[in-house]
Amino acid sequence: MEKGLGIFIIVCLLSLWPNSGVPQCLVNVYTSQVGVKEKGWNSGEKVEEYLHSVNLPKGNPWCAAFVVWCHKMCGIKIVTSGYSPALFPKAKVVTEARQGDVFGIYYQNKGRIAHVGFIHKIERNCYVTVEGNTGPDGTREGDGVYSKRRLKKQVYKLSRWH
Repeated sequence: MEKGLGIFIIVCLLSLWPNSGVPQCLVNVYTSQVGVKEKGWNSGEKVEEYLHSVNLPKGNPWCAAFVVWCHKMCGIKIVTSGYSPALFPKAKVVTEARQGDVFGIYYQNKGRIAHVGFIHKIERNCYVTVEGNTGPDGTREGDGVYSKRRLKKQVYKLSRWH
């Protein structure tokens, strides 16, 4: 194969993944889950599937499990943990948000990051997110997977696994 043709093919393949190389699979997976609802408290078929991906039984908080499950569905290596702070190792922390990045919200009463989700779109003063175990009010103990708008100043930390 000619060198120029090989580079052209690589550029064409990369163009299939918009937004700075975010695997479209990840975007497709997390957006496809919007609308999933718990059946009971931190339970239900899909919620338990998310929890199973991090070896936790039903009844546990599942925002981090949702993030891990989505990455695993696309074959993206990520820590296997349902503990939100574990999604922010130093080597994965970034300062500029991109689509598909993981965001963390710090809770003073917990003394740590206690809610996570995905950055889906970046707007002037806020992020459009997709996150599990939240609700219409943005709580960290909600009833489903929602798309939300979060002020940028609410986001404490970002990580990139893709």
